[in-house]
Amino acid sequence: MSQTSHKILNTLRQMIVSGELPPGMKLAEIPTAEMLGVSRTPIRSALATLAQEGLLERIHQRGFHVRHISKEELVGAVEVRSVLEGLAARQAVESGLSAAVLDQLQACLDQGDQLFVKGHITEEDIAHYHDINKRFHATIIAASGNPAIEPALARNEHLPFASPNAIRFDRHALDREYQRFAYAHQQHHTVVDAMRRGQGARAEALMREHAHVTIRYVDVDDLTHLPDTVN
Repeated sequence: MSQTSHKILNTLRQMIVSGELPPGMKLAEIPTAEMLGVSRTPIRSALATLAQEGLLERIHQRGFHVRHISKEELVGAVEVRSVLEGLAARQAVESGLSAAVLDQLQACLDQGDQLFVKGHITEEDIAHYHDINKRFHATIIAASGNPAIEPALARNEHLPFASPNAIRFDRHALDREYQRFAYAHQQHHTVVDAMRRGQGARAEALMREHAHVTIRYVDVDDLTHLPDTVN
């Protein structure tokens, strides 16, 4: 995904989560493109991605509308993800980690370190980290050797913020966002350390905790515009 496309995706995601685009609001390609001052192509991709993430619902062929999402639904989806990714980390250790897998994970750590060492982040950094994060999670899932985990995660990713790719970034709070992403990256380090040491149970617990950082990205307790139950 290009940096421009990632920026548009994050902007729309943040507008939905903040309530600026309220539940039930219709989003179509042309008016959304005009609202953001961009072409239709990245909007088309962003709307499809947000629908896959569970933040939008398609209205037949007439576009999308913002879903009504409950706090319980969001938290539950992340909990399911945490169990599946924790299982993947433990089984990857139990299956025996190859040198190639460890090299791939270390490359993700090294590239993330380069982003955060300067003490601040930009939107371009987050677009890069999005790709690093995606590779990190995918590597662990593949290393598990469990063919049921990936399709189970794919089904779960249709729920709000259940995917590690559904990263929300607030460009108006860069210092806070730096702390959040740097912390998440340090969690990557601790997961890999446990895996290198052959500590499957510890890797599982750390990966489960890591999944719950998503809730911190969304500030679920502050989402007063979300209903208590799904409408």
